[in-house]
Amino acid sequence: MSIRNLHQALLVAAATLAVGAAHAQAGDTLKKIKDSGSVTMGVRESSGALSFTLGDGKYTGFHYDVCQHVLADVQKALGMAKLDIKYQPVTSQNRIPLVQNGTVDIECGSTTNNATRQKDVAFAPTLYVEEVRMAVKANSGITSIAQLNGKSVATTTGTTSVQTLRKNERASGVDFKEVYGKDHSDSFLLLESGRADAFVMDGQILAGLISKSKNPADYRIVGEVLSVEPIAIMYRKDDPAFKKAVDGSILAMIKSGEVAKLYDKWFMQPIPPANTKVGLPLSDATKAAWANPNDKPMEDYAKK
Repeated sequence: MSIRNLHQALLVAAATLAVGAAHAQAGDTLKKIKDSGSVTMGVRESSGALSFTLGDGKYTGFHYDVCQHVLADVQKALGMAKLDIKYQPVTSQNRIPLVQNGTVDIECGSTTNNATRQKDVAFAPTLYVEEVRMAVKANSGITSIAQLNGKSVATTTGTTSVQTLRKNERASGVDFKEVYGKDHSDSFLLLESGRADAFVMDGQILAGLISKSKNPADYRIVGEVLSVEPIAIMYRKDDPAFKKAVDGSILAMIKSGEVAKLYDKWFMQPIPPANTKVGLPLSDATKAAWANPNDKPMEDYAKK
């Protein structure tokens, strides 16, 4: 082998080792956290009471609080005196790739656990079961899917809500135009400004956005429930040690009543920044998820 070929072979081998090491690190999140002294939490800018920004790089919400508790337990289990939590805003489009490639260690937003996504990522036990609905202006006269014929329907890029609407048997023969917002706030703005006649999304996100709008009484959540979806905290696949740590912390929170306290805090009490209430009482489906904790995908919820 020539010197040049040997050099090229060594470069390829080094690159292969580097990629392998990166994958190994990404697949062993606890080791990554221990070695780096830090962890990266994926957060959302406007996912209702589950995860949202307060501005100036500050985030909060129900899943945010749950993850803070989980990471405190991880820190304790690893015997770390200090853990630096970094926050990475994610969108509906990039959240899964950022978890897969190791940029985000734990995503604490509003992600639906479904069978397709389970091929790429893993989920913690479900703490919130969502109903997908539609928000309209109160004076629109729209109360059902059938009335969307010839209308514009907003949804957020990278979400499954309009696909769910199109698959609904009541949408058969209903012809509507899709318009997309880059995030949930942008989608609500399409409704607010009249560029969309309805906004289809998770009910709690709709309720949260309405509660923070200039005139909440101008909007209503109406129509049939389009789907029932388990919303869960997300992390990398094939990392049993990290899954055990996260899931164990969440199960302890359910058992202690901490999850119930957090639900009341975020969905039934006034929340920042405007001190308005989302006002969504605990649903039977969410109660059932707490009573029998699991990471089943939404397809299992659709089975009768």
